[in-house]
Amino acid sequence: MKSKEDEKMLFKKALEIGEALAIKSGFTPFKTTDSIQNKTEAIYRFLVHIKIMTQLPLEQENQKNMKQRLIKWISTQIKKQQSQ
Repeated sequence: MKSKEDEKMLFKKALEIGEALAIKSGFTPFKTTDSIQNKTEAIYRFLVHIKIMTQLPLEQENQKNMKQRLIKWISTQIKKQQSQ
């Protein structure tokens, strides 16, 4: 099981990489005043839109689940990269 610190680090990395992908696709960077909740939802929705991750069922779409989905996504990406 991952520790809270590991999850925090993975979540931060997911936001960084998600934002970088969005910027490469033509979106403007987040402002420093944008909340973590807004960033989480925007990146989650962007990654779902470009079909990098599957969408949560609508009744399960909330901040906690979006955050967990981003952590799972970045963990998988890191494992794939390490195995190459």
